Amino acid sequence: MPEIHGNIEGIRKSVLDELAALYDVQLETGVFMPQELLNGLCGYSAAMNREIAVYITRFGEIADVFIGRSDSIDLPDLRLRRSERRLSMIRCIHTHPNGYGELSDVDISALLSMRFDAMCAVGVSKDGRPTSTQCAFLDPQHEGQVQRTELLNARKMPQEEWMAQIDETDAAYLAAAPKLQKDKERAVLVGIESEESLDELEELAKTAGAETVLRVLQKRLKPDTTFCIGKGKAEELSLRVQAIQADLVIFDEELSGVMQKNLEETLRVKVIDRTALILDIFAGRANTREGKLQVEMAQLKYRSQRLLGQGLVLSRLAGGIGTRGPGESKLEVNRRRIRERLTDLNRELEQIEKQRSLRRQNREKNGVPVVALVGYTNAGKSTLFNRLTGSNVYVMDQLFATLDSVSRPVTLPHGGKALLVDTVGFIRKLPHDLVQAFRATLEEAKLADVLVLVCDGADKELEGRHRTVEEVLDSLGANEAPRITVLNKCDLFENVPDRMPGAIRISAVSGENLEGLLSMIEAELDAGTQEVRLQIPFSNYGLINRLHSIGTVLSQEYGDAGVVVTIRMDAQNVNYVCREGAKVLDDER
Repeated sequence: MPEIHGNIEGIRKSVLDELAALYDVQLETGVFMPQELLNGLCGYSAAMNREIAVYITRFGEIADVFIGRSDSIDLPDLRLRRSERRLSMIRCIHTHPNGYGELSDVDISALLSMRFDAMCAVGVSKDGRPTSTQCAFLDPQHEGQVQRTELLNARKMPQEEWMAQIDETDAAYLAAAPKLQKDKERAVLVGIESEESLDELEELAKTAGAETVLRVLQKRLKPDTTFCIGKGKAEELSLRVQAIQADLVIFDEELSGVMQKNLEETLRVKVIDRTALILDIFAGRANTREGKLQVEMAQLKYRSQRLLGQGLVLSRLAGGIGTRGPGESKLEVNRRRIRERLTDLNRELEQIEKQRSLRRQNREKNGVPVVALVGYTNAGKSTLFNRLTGSNVYVMDQLFATLDSVSRPVTLPHGGKALLVDTVGFIRKLPHDLVQAFRATLEEAKLADVLVLVCDGADKELEGRHRTVEEVLDSLGANEAPRITVLNKCDLFENVPDRMPGAIRISAVSGENLEGLLSMIEAELDAGTQEVRLQIPFSNYGLINRLHSIGTVLSQEYGDAGVVVTIRMDAQNVNYVCREGAKVLDDER
């Protein structure tokens, strides 16, 4: 016998059998809802104090019967047509116990998302009689809108008129142009931490191309192990997601595989967490071969931790009854393929790291100092990089606009040279797998001679985000290099009190005080150096060009025995140029 679905707990079997008999009822094709059938549903609805819904096909058959709660019902998607442009060929009629027959926002959302022939609500009195009713149809002239009837007497339902409306609507959709696809996914953001964290999650969603239509913050000490926000809150969220026609739900907390599976079954839309969102953004930003490999590695590590099996019976890892058969399960095949791909990625990245190390050794041999720009994402690092080096790297008011590490030479105030490196931006809750995958790129910050910490001076979360940057740097072991804190975008906070004493204020857009920043960088690079006078023989004149790259040349004079150069450099480079033929003047050695 066909079954009754939904909230059937506590209902006697005899009542369920009586409702299941509805599946044998055949309706006349020109009748929307027979009065006798409607009266019976209302009686059952009042007796149970629960909503009851029936799906009726265009052929007059009852396709399914559902029982909900007293104020809501979960409607599954059921279509007799595969085309999303046409109506589903199913109309839904459901009861509202102890209420009116006015359609709710959730009812309208279900009509739009499931493309019912019609959505009808019927109010039920306490003694089980139908009171009022309202029906809605899709509007073929305005996609995303509906046509609602007035609130009518349920005992005078316009049967033929509403059936004619279904035929007209379906014919209009058949003749209309294909429905345009939505440009952006409609996202619901869910967090348990703070509004500020949700603000950042909304920026991430915007960067990924999603439109935020709802934000939900639930204060919890820690996430629920099954649903993150708890089962009751998840069921409540399911109705809100359906009402606003959301496409996906993004959680600010990292979800386990079990959490994600349970939430998707309850919410009936795609569910991702903050980590998956960041990985998606990185996948779209990676341009170089190294960047693409690093992102793929992080994604595979993330997915490998969320592969779910289908019970112990599918496992072939142990012997015994139920384990003999065709070999590995699909779960194990997927895990093996991920392990194999990770091995290949590690091998390729190791080769790239060897090349990076070789280039780094050449820089160290030539004595070129490295200055790394680090900071929170979207603080203006790339704009500053372009200003200082005359480059044209990609700049956009987005999170993680720059992903691939870029380096260019920069000229210091006294003529010295340094290599400026623009690194990937940091963020709170930066995925661990991402940090591991990008360890080679992030080592540029660890091994730099000077770190320039770029902060968005106009950011209301300035102090907290600055602490995040310092925590990430400490986790990377970048503790030895001197740090210069920069408050960027000073043109946007000219009258704001000094929030970070000791930091230099600049504007990468207008160029304000960039000379001061370069002077501070030069001073840090010169720390631990000494000023010396060198005599370069004319026979070794090519060494002068080398001096400009390994130190700061202060003056240059021509004499009878050669060129006398006054330069500031460290002791190691002094010994190097002496071995190359230079002579130190006024030196007691």
